[in-house]
Amino acid sequence: MADLAAARLNMVESQVRTADVTDLRIHDAMREIGREALLPPARAYLAYADMEAEYAPGRWLLKPRDIGKLIQALRPMPGERVLAIAAPYAAAMLEHMGLAVVRADGEDLTQIPANGGAGGSFDLIVCEGAVGRVPASWLAALALKGRLGVVERDGPVGKACIYLRAEDGVGRREAFDATPPILPGLAAQHGFAFE
Repeated sequence: MADLAAARLNMVESQVRTADVTDLRIHDAMREIGREALLPPARAYLAYADMEAEYAPGRWLLKPRDIGKLIQALRPMPGERVLAIAAPYAAAMLEHMGLAVVRADGEDLTQIPANGGAGGSFDLIVCEGAVGRVPASWLAALALKGRLGVVERDGPVGKACIYLRAEDGVGRREAFDATPPILPGLAAQHGFAFE
């Protein structure tokens, strides 16, 4: 038990703080939440490594650095409503930080859970896998001033993107480079065009 607590502390000090993650609430959540509990026992040793760890077929926990930076960029506030898509570690962190979390980790990740309420009801949406392009259903689920954090990837390196819903539409900005695997069924669809 002491070894795991030391591993969590080392992860925060060597992988997260050194990546300009300065939100102390994120540090506290990472020191408390055991990533190893989210992984199959045979992969628990990967919990604090500087890599994505597969927790289920086709599903990965983001690198500690990347999830710390992504959550910090989303600027979560206690009491906000969150949709965590294929994001068990982010969900646990955000719950620890006082947010209400709905988890979605089904076969079709483009479907918003029925218990999510009406469209436009989430203040935050976070995903721990990469997508080729954000599904329209995710953007539609954002409340006014809602933020979505996800890695978009269509090649060797992806970009962690933050989407923000305003009264006049949805804006997008790139936050940092990241390379998580693309979630099954969410790769970019390239069409053929005549010239």
